[in-house]
Amino acid sequence: MEDIKSVAVTDLNHQESHSSAAADKKVAYATMIGTTIEWYDYFVYAAVAGLVFNQLFFAPAGPLIANLLVFASIGISFLFRPFGAFIAGHYGDKIGRRAMLVLTLILMGGSTVLIGLMPTYETIGIAAPILLILLRILQGISAGGEWGGAVLMAVEHAPEKKRGRFGAFPQLGVPFGLLLASLVLVVMTKWVSPGDAFVEWGWRIPFLLSLALLVIGHWIRRSIGESPVFEEIKQRKSTIQNPIRVLFKHHKLKVLLAALLCAGTTGLGYMTTGGFIQNYTTNPAGPIALDRSTILMLVTISGLVWAAFTWFSACMSDKFGRKKVYIFGALLQLFAAFALFPLVGTATYLGIGCGIFLLSMGAGFTHGVNAIVYTELFPASIRFSGISITYAIGSIIGGAFAPLIAAWLIGVTGTTTSVTIYLMIVASLALTAILLLKDRTGIPLGIEHEEEQNKSPFIWSK
Repeated sequence: MEDIKSVAVTDLNHQESHSSAAADKKVAYATMIGTTIEWYDYFVYAAVAGLVFNQLFFAPAGPLIANLLVFASIGISFLFRPFGAFIAGHYGDKIGRRAMLVLTLILMGGSTVLIGLMPTYETIGIAAPILLILLRILQGISAGGEWGGAVLMAVEHAPEKKRGRFGAFPQLGVPFGLLLASLVLVVMTKWVSPGDAFVEWGWRIPFLLSLALLVIGHWIRRSIGESPVFEEIKQRKSTIQNPIRVLFKHHKLKVLLAALLCAGTTGLGYMTTGGFIQNYTTNPAGPIALDRSTILMLVTISGLVWAAFTWFSACMSDKFGRKKVYIFGALLQLFAAFALFPLVGTATYLGIGCGIFLLSMGAGFTHGVNAIVYTELFPASIRFSGISITYAIGSIIGGAFAPLIAAWLIGVTGTTTSVTIYLMIVASLALTAILLLKDRTGIPLGIEHEEEQNKSPFIWSK
């Protein structure tokens, strides 16, 4: 009888373990799907803006200024990311991760659909670009709160030895969002609304498609459970009244170095995700005027390259540690910054493809480890605030105005060499920051280990 009971208990424990593992995987996949939808919304704006918004919303300013205004409208949303990060971080550390994810998804999706319904400058004049920028600001607020919540939901559900690969799921949302946005635009520009039809009405369809994606994403995110780390924080009544004040009082240098990690990745990534390469290589008034659909297809394929290296680097970080993998990725990214524009400057599809694929490899290798490095860097009680705010600050330093700066540098110097130097400087930020941080692979994430989590992560401290 005792043997029968023992077998029954073992079977029950096995079933519970299997059920828990299945639930954790469901959360990981849900974060990936949700972030893919959010970043699809974000990247559709950048890609369409780089292709046609200079004609539809900013044309009276003239070709050069219109292009600069387009890239400024892409970058301005980054300035409002910290605002979204402050709000989502504050309440994510107080009322939970899941609630913030649902709210950010609704805000991003709603703003995107409204952009698809916007009248142009020809219809309502100066009100058109003003309304467009306001909606872009709402997208920025949403993006500022989205990333931290998705990362924590995935990583805080993960088994200790698989945290890197679980952290890769929300990170995959960025290249998959780029891939989906580019693929939709390929279909729209090549088959559904080629040529002038895309400028007249075809550009609206990718924005309006977000309504369907919003419904799917909302249903998925409402179906998953809260982070176990936050549930433990609630049970212990360990929520902090003002997590942001604690963050900046005790973790300022940590915030700075973590922001530089993000800056180094986003600066390069936004050459494609910010629409600059698409604009530079297809603009009829520019030095390279290639087929729009072919360039978009190359960017679509680069999304797959980015995703593959995101997943690979995250898995390698579970085996070799976060720091070693990140250093390799940062060096690869530095080389990509050096090679990108010489390859693009060949004005051939092969050269441009090689350039953006190399860029995607470098960005993916660092991007895949970012989530887990950030999560293991901050203590449980302020983790949502910590990773959201530092990521938002890093996005401003690195990615916010990278397309605008690149366009301005080419306009002033007449050469892409200045852009190459700029990108190499940005890429070196990530390498410098990771070299100054200790490897915290496998550090316990629960609230009961906050004393260990609060220990200095810098190489000069004992």
